[in-house]
Amino acid sequence: MLRTLTAAVAATTLSLAAIGSANAADQVMDKIHFLIPGGAGGGWDGTARGTGEALTKAGIVGNASYENMSGGGGGKAIAHIIETKDTGTLMVNSTPIVIRSLQKVFPQSFRDLTPIAGTIGDYAAFVVNKDSAIADFGGLVEAYNADPANVAIGGGSVAGGMDHLVAALVMKSTGADPKQVKYIPYDAGGKAMAGLLSGEIKALSTGFGEAIELARQGEVRILCVTSKERLAASSDTPTCDEAGATGAEFVNWRGFFAAPGLSSDQAAAYQTALENMYATPEWATVRDRNGWVDIFNKGDDFVTFLEAQEEQIGGLMKELGFL
Repeated sequence: MLRTLTAAVAATTLSLAAIGSANAADQVMDKIHFLIPGGAGGGWDGTARGTGEALTKAGIVGNASYENMSGGGGGKAIAHIIETKDTGTLMVNSTPIVIRSLQKVFPQSFRDLTPIAGTIGDYAAFVVNKDSAIADFGGLVEAYNADPANVAIGGGSVAGGMDHLVAALVMKSTGADPKQVKYIPYDAGGKAMAGLLSGEIKALSTGFGEAIELARQGEVRILCVTSKERLAASSDTPTCDEAGATGAEFVNWRGFFAAPGLSSDQAAAYQTALENMYATPEWATVRDRNGWVDIFNKGDDFVTFLEAQEEQIGGLMKELGFL
């Protein structure tokens, strides 16, 4: 099933050659306000700010502003954009909007918004503190098999959310019991990383993009990534499949949604701005810095993808007892 999810995202992988760069630097919009459903330092925060950086530095958007609105597993921000119907706001989200809607964490789903486009993919990673006695992924699995209750694994999402789901699925791929994962939830990736650095948790299930900078600074070690092949941004890091989690592949999409009732012209303007961004060196800098994968599926294609993922992830969650 993990391979199915990865393949579904891979099918949307953007062919950069298909996007003309002639108009990439033409300004499409005066301004964009990004609504971020979590705290500073997490994957949503990094995606919104990185996208805004690329759009403004490339001259596609005149000005970008940002607003962090934590609460309710992302539900507070979703309710806000629905209630205000602010057409000047783009809300960043990702796979958790599907997961948390299935769990009834909040009553809304992507159907209550205007889906604009899926824009990037971020592989998951297992991370430990630089001073951890766990040297590699095999060591983590050994400790888990010996005493799962003594191996707290944290993440920047609620219990039963994506980071929890990935941890359970990867452990299942090693032959271990995924239902015994002792998962510690944090509000956004930044707080989860702080929990790892302080020793509150023994390992962290997070996005590769959130871990790579601290790994470069020598603060953490990335044990494995859920990509099919090793990533250029961290070529010494094995895939989880290589490390012993057979077949464990997963990529989390991230993308943008607007208020319900958005006009087709406004939606098209947002989509054009995002699509033109891919052809710019400013975007390449942001993308490569974060270890992201380019994907692009807009409008109806994005909705079709979300519906398929909803069905697939729902099946996984039922299998693992999360629903």
